[in-house]
Amino acid sequence: MICFEGGTFEVDAATIADGLEVDASSLLQHMREGTLTSRCERGIDGDEGRYRLTFSTARRRLRLVVDEAGNVLQRSMINFGEPPPPRPRGRHRR
Repeated sequence: MICFEGGTFEVDAATIADGLEVDASSLLQHMREGTLTSRCERGIDGDEGRYRLTFSTARRRLRLVVDEAGNVLQRSMINFGEPPPPRPRGRHRR
């Protein structure tokens, strides 16, 4: 659920957790640690009245395009995958 009031969006934690594929109970901890960030962008010209809400972790990004009534017009999630394994140390073959 998404509410827009007084120029501020309020997004239900379950919506974010589901979109990022994380546990809803851990969202606040992720925010405190800075491992979950958010961004809000307001549309201009042909996108007037639309907003892009982006929620990111180190490996996933959830993007919601919403209108002023809080209706989700578009939803996308990118999973960047797991980090590559560390390179072995030592001599390298030539």
